Amino acid sequence: MKFAWIFRRLLPALLVLDVSAAYCAEDTIKVGILHSLSGTMAISESALKDTVLMLVAEQNKKGGLLGKKLEPVVVDPASEPNAFTDKARELLARDKAAVVFGCWTSTSRKAVIPVFEELNGLLFYPVQHEGEESSRNVFYTGATPSQQAIPAVRYLMSKEGGEIRRWVLLGTDSVYPRMTNRILSAYLEAEGVNPDDITTIYTPLGQSDWREIIERIKAFGSRGKKTAVISTVSGDANGYLYNELAAQQVEAGKIPVMALSLSERELQGADASRLAGHLAARNYFQSVTSPENDAFVKMWADFNQQRDKTTSDPMEATLIGFRMWAQAVIQADTADPNAVRQAMYGQRIKAPGGYEVVMNTNHHLSKPAMIGKLNSAGTFDVVWRSINPIKASVWSRYIPESARLTADWTFPWVCGGCVEPTFKDW
Repeated sequence: MKFAWIFRRLLPALLVLDVSAAYCAEDTIKVGILHSLSGTMAISESALKDTVLMLVAEQNKKGGLLGKKLEPVVVDPASEPNAFTDKARELLARDKAAVVFGCWTSTSRKAVIPVFEELNGLLFYPVQHEGEESSRNVFYTGATPSQQAIPAVRYLMSKEGGEIRRWVLLGTDSVYPRMTNRILSAYLEAEGVNPDDITTIYTPLGQSDWREIIERIKAFGSRGKKTAVISTVSGDANGYLYNELAAQQVEAGKIPVMALSLSERELQGADASRLAGHLAARNYFQSVTSPENDAFVKMWADFNQQRDKTTSDPMEATLIGFRMWAQAVIQADTADPNAVRQAMYGQRIKAPGGYEVVMNTNHHLSKPAMIGKLNSAGTFDVVWRSINPIKASVWSRYIPESARLTADWTFPWVCGGCVEPTFKDW
């Protein structure tokens, strides 16, 4: 038997320093909130900041954790990746945050991971992402492509979804859209789709002028095969995109748009009556019927004094992460990141989406996939959902260099990107 690969996977764990004293000495347990409150991503991220504040307030009403109050520490990285890096360092080094909830774009997440790994902090990341990454310092509560993008394409290829055969992969020019589209292109080709029937379009963050792009999409979709758009457009650009779809009368029955980065929040201000029928793939929609969701929606509306009653997928993912973290702190009897990390494995809650979700040792959740159809009131009706929660595939089997990689942070792996051994490796 070869022992070298086991040692390589154990080494990171052996090198971790015990920093529990820094957290035990505090009078409160500090909770960092690292979300953009200004700039192009504020439309999406501001609500996540308030979601954490709501959950902190709820926990403090219960007496806090371990006899200590939770103290939120809010910073604004203003939609700038470099500012995310600086603010993350402030939260960990200066404020001694025991945990941080934050980031939206994959660019911002990748900007802060080196800081969390250097200072041994814990980041809970609540947004769908491209996978192809697993850090021992990050718990990912959003979806990977296996839990969202691929089920969305499968739905559209089915009879129920319209038997789509031509594809526009439309996204913001950043990490998540480019890698997700690479995975989807490989998946589509593996399903027999001709590469000529796939086109990709990228736009800058905050894109506001969509006239020519929508004209290109309409031209691509006029060539005799049923066509759909898979959108990974982020932030306030979604409002401009959907207004242009309405202006150019891109109807869902002709060219449906399946959004992967859209919720009711990003559509506020758009004329939903002219967009009914377009789709979104998420792991949660506000329209889900469950006692847990009724409580979630009511808690959010009450927190905002009824001024805002709109919940979203990343808000649910934030709630899942926060409550799992709180359970792990109680189980570990400390807020020390090393102990909490170990206690996170196997944590489970009944989520507002109506399913029991569980945290796996790959630092990702098993969670359901759902397809929602936009109605004239601007909300999504769930038209399809997976029978059971889907375990996240961190490394895509459709990417050659990733196909044999695995993520498992327990013995004997202790690794987020190991080559899974085969018989010949022994």
